[in-house]
Amino acid sequence: MRTVNVAIVGFGTVGSGVARILLESGDALAARAGVRLRLKYVCDTDLQRPRDIAVPQELLTDSLDRVLADGEVEIVCELIGGTTVAYDVVERALRAGKHVVTANKALLAERGMPLMKLAREQGVAISFEGAVAGGIPLILAVRDGLVANRITAIAGIVNGTCNYILTRMHEEGTPYAEALSAAQAIGYAEADPTLDVSGRDSAHKLVILGRLAFAVPIAFDEVYCEGIEGIDPRDVRFGDELGYIIKLLAIGQLDSSGGVNLRVHPAFVPKGNPLAYVADAYNAIMVHGDAAGDTLYYGRGAGQMPTASAVVADVVDTALGRATLTFAERDMFAEDAAHAVRPIDDVRTRSYLRFDVIDEPGVLAAIAGILGSHAISIASVLQHESTDAEHVPLIIMTHEALERDMQDALRQIEQLDAVRCRPVHIRVVDQEGGR
Repeated sequence: MRTVNVAIVGFGTVGSGVARILLESGDALAARAGVRLRLKYVCDTDLQRPRDIAVPQELLTDSLDRVLADGEVEIVCELIGGTTVAYDVVERALRAGKHVVTANKALLAERGMPLMKLAREQGVAISFEGAVAGGIPLILAVRDGLVANRITAIAGIVNGTCNYILTRMHEEGTPYAEALSAAQAIGYAEADPTLDVSGRDSAHKLVILGRLAFAVPIAFDEVYCEGIEGIDPRDVRFGDELGYIIKLLAIGQLDSSGGVNLRVHPAFVPKGNPLAYVADAYNAIMVHGDAAGDTLYYGRGAGQMPTASAVVADVVDTALGRATLTFAERDMFAEDAAHAVRPIDDVRTRSYLRFDVIDEPGVLAAIAGILGSHAISIASVLQHESTDAEHVPLIIMTHEALERDMQDALRQIEQLDAVRCRPVHIRVVDQEGGR
């Protein structure tokens, strides 16, 4: 059985998990994979920090030069994170003729295309299953399992931190700040949770999925991104009454004109949709292909061992030569494409709207008139008695409308004397396929 030497660069949470699998499950892994993986180096600038895995001292190094100069090392696992030092590590590894396995979604989304081009020039491969949806083999499914399909839509929950927070808000009525604190207390959210709750982490993953699914050279700033920071428990409750559960969704679609729209935002999901019941820190992604129809991928989307599982799967794929062949023959992250990326203004969705208004005659008629003047049709209206003597919540569900028209209407409605605060707008996904 052939032995392939592997180096880990970045000995943090995921790096420790990969080291654990390679060191503790080597024989079983070799029997399943048909190739033996030998961990030759673990490289990090801080080797003294306690980890949850004991690594033999002779494997530890703080010298990337030593790793890259070793001709026996075939695969480098970049597990540092970020887009600066990690970029330099990957670039140097590729120029040294090493295959690269990474779980770095920010690097791939923001600076991935030049690295892909360099890898092709060097005759090596970059693999990145761990960059999206943790232990779920989603990249494999989109790239290979659905290769016979023209993929027309992707919609899913790809950030476990946000899903945990929204689950607590829905199931317990917990305010956003308290749900975030609970997520931080159990390690689901960082001390600075901005990357997750702003939607940027989900947007990074959507860029990667979109490039693979639609063969579009998507720039990160072309993805519309809206986070969950402003979600009010009242809207979660009202949505539940209307038959919806709120989720942070990453959505990519081919539209009828051949363009692509990509967006990350909170959305109300009908209770009949499988995505509505994905709870806590789990991820789930629906992919629609013209031949296979809707397929659903569910599991732990983050964490040490789920992500390490995906990284090691890529290492095996690379060691067997499959990754190199796939990478060479298929132009992933293509730099030209037939589809244009559409702005959010061109998207059509149904909407949930909440207005806090003075309780007086004519208010609903005034709001409905503005909506109608922008070609927005009302599907239903919900109004509760308020404990506030000055104003009441007015909830309107709309039929499908153009985003541009909706934003214009909301700006006009906000100027009405009877409207006491900025309107709340939460988009609603369709019943089938999360689209």
